[in-house]
Amino acid sequence: MVATAPVHAQQLPDAPPPEAPPVEEAATAEDAAPVARDLTSAEIAAFNQAVTDFAAGQAAQQKGDNAAAVAKYDAAMPAIRTAVEADPSKMDNVNFLANALYAQAAAYGALGQMDRVIPIYVEAVPHWRKLVEAKPTDVAGRNILAGILIQLGNQNLRDHDRGGADPFFEEAVKLARQTVADQPADAVSKNVLLSALIGASQTSVQEGIGDEAIGMGQAMIADGSIDATNRPQIETMTGAALAGE
Repeated sequence: MVATAPVHAQQLPDAPPPEAPPVEEAATAEDAAPVARDLTSAEIAAFNQAVTDFAAGQAAQQKGDNAAAVAKYDAAMPAIRTAVEADPSKMDNVNFLANALYAQAAAYGALGQMDRVIPIYVEAVPHWRKLVEAKPTDVAGRNILAGILIQLGNQNLRDHDRGGADPFFEEAVKLARQTVADQPADAVSKNVLLSALIGASQTSVQEGIGDEAIGMGQAMIADGSIDATNRPQIETMTGAALAGE
C-alpha cells in the first residue's frame, strides 16, 4: 500500500508581521560573521516590499483566493532569499523565508499544482531544520518540518523510489516521536507521527514499524483522534495484515 494523498492538512503557520525588523537593521547584526554581507539599498527596498507582498498574499490566502496569494508570494520570494543568502545567521530572515515557502506551497497545493509544491518543500527543508535546531522546544515548527518530510517521502513513493523515501520518513518519525512525547494528548502531533509511521512501514527495514503504525492507528480510531487521511490507510493496512495471517 502506497500513501499517495497529502499526509496531513496543516494549518498555515504564523507569518512574520509586516512590521518585521527591516533588513537594514538585520544586516549589521552579524558583521563579524565572514559569510555575512550588507545588503545594498536596492536589496533593502526590495525586502521591505517583499514584507508587504507577503502580508498581502497571506491575506488573500486566508480569504481563499490562492491565485492572488501565489502571485504575491512569487513576487516576494526573490528578495527574501537574497536577505538569507546575504546573512544566513540572521534567524529572523530564515524564519521569514521558511514561513513564506510553507505558505507558498500551501497556496499552490490548494490550486492543485503539486508539481510546484514539491520543489518548494525541497527548498524549505534546510531552513525549517535550522529553525527547529535553533528552537528545539518549538512544537509547531517541529510538526511543520515533519509534515514536509512526510510529503517528500510520499512523493518518492509515488516515484517508486523507496530508498529515496526512507530517509525522509526516518527523520519525520524521530521528530514526531519527540513531539508526541512532549504533547501526548495532542491529536495533531499524534496524526503527524502516525503518518510518518505509515510511510516508514513501506520503506524501513526496521522490524515492527508496520505493527506500531497499525496499533497506534487502531487506538486513534477507537478514541476518535485519527484524521481523515490516516484512517483509510490504517484500515487498509489492518485488512492486509489480517489477510496475511
